[in-house]
Amino acid sequence: MAAISMACVSSQCLSISSKLHNLSFSSTQFPNSSLKPLTFSANLSQPLFSQGCSSLGSFQRRGFSVVCEVATLKKADSAAKRTRQAETRRLRNKARKSEVKTRMRKVFEALDALKKKSGASTEELVPIDNLIAEAYSAIDKAVVKGTLHRNTAARRKSRLARNKKVVEIHHGWYTPSLAPTNV
Repeated sequence: MAAISMACVSSQCLSISSKLHNLSFSSTQFPNSSLKPLTFSANLSQPLFSQGCSSLGSFQRRGFSVVCEVATLKKADSAAKRTRQAETRRLRNKARKSEVKTRMRKVFEALDALKKKSGASTEELVPIDNLIAEAYSAIDKAVVKGTLHRNTAARRKSRLARNKKVVEIHHGWYTPSLAPTNV
């Protein structure tokens, strides 16, 4: 019998499986071989070859044998689980980032409105301080959960504090002290 060597995709495997469904080798044909007999049956080969890519090959080892490998195109269950977990995490992270941005935007809008107001008093900073505290809390939660890097969080908190300081300086509620210089 001639050596068979062929790689095929599922559509070509169907025709090969119909030709090979009666093929069988036994150890009586190859007495010195330690290989187990290989058989194809009509009811087993059709679904086996139609599920994915397969390859047929032959090799010489004190006789003749046929090697058949079938690989399905189905993903492993662990890969599917990882995909589901990644999607869930992505949505959670997106929600946390959105919350941080929304709270920061509210602080900036309130500070902008206070800066444009001409007769503002220091008592009007109390609700803004509460908004800033909520924004800080949202930022810190995002860092703890791993959504934001701690340096990014520090930069955003600094931006909030700096903008508050600009409004306080604008209305004269805060006067920055100059750093002493050493001569």
